[in-house]
Amino acid sequence: MARAYPRVRGIVRDRAWLITEIVLPLLGVVAMVYVYRSLGAPHQYLGFVVLGGAMLAYWQNVLWSMATQLYWDRDAGNLEIFAVSPCSFIAVLLGMAVGGLLMTTARAAVVIVAGSLLFSVGYVWSGVPAALGVFLLTMAALYLFGCLLGALFLFYGRDAWNLASALQEPVYFVSGFYFPVRSLTAAVGGVASLLPITLGLDGLRQLLLPGTPALVGPQWEALALTALIPVYGALAMHALRRIEQRARREGRLSLRAA
Repeated sequence: MARAYPRVRGIVRDRAWLITEIVLPLLGVVAMVYVYRSLGAPHQYLGFVVLGGAMLAYWQNVLWSMATQLYWDRDAGNLEIFAVSPCSFIAVLLGMAVGGLLMTTARAAVVIVAGSLLFSVGYVWSGVPAALGVFLLTMAALYLFGCLLGALFLFYGRDAWNLASALQEPVYFVSGFYFPVRSLTAAVGGVASLLPITLGLDGLRQLLLPGTPALVGPQWEALALTALIPVYGALAMHALRRIEQRARREGRLSLRAA
């Protein structure tokens, strides 16, 4: 609760956040929409861009506010506080996940509502209940994946920034944020499915936007996401335990990067 609070409170505390976190990302979505319009793409591609722009917010939050957070907290001197607090590192990371999820949902909602109204994007409303289920599974798997990255980035120390940068643009591409991932062939899409955001976004498009080229059926994607949740959860807990053991043995957990 303590780690979730500042992220939730920050939604309304800093008005500048509304510009940097909502308006500016919306401009990127609008730009891609006009690219498709200028190319004469089918109207449904505008929906691909709007949904992709909304889900992009969650990946950015996981990458910069989850994966790199423990590394930044160590440099800021907060990691020692986490270490002596009466809770585990996984609880700290889950608090960050809950707060980040609520904060990012505000941004994603604005992108969807504004993009849909501006460009007359229509959805299959009968698919909303199933899409909500796929979304919740995606968020659970995605933020547990973020917990795993948080442990790994802390372990690798000064390379954390490079790792985060390396996972940004390539993931935009292989996960198909602005186009159906099926366009990259089934083989590339299958490898990209190790990222929960790939499966979740493809499933949402199939359920909400008719005629979406399918990687696999949404029911199979929901099943795969369900399987990824315990896998990434177990890997995250194992990685955090290994880091704590190494810290006790070598005494280097709270050392700041040079």
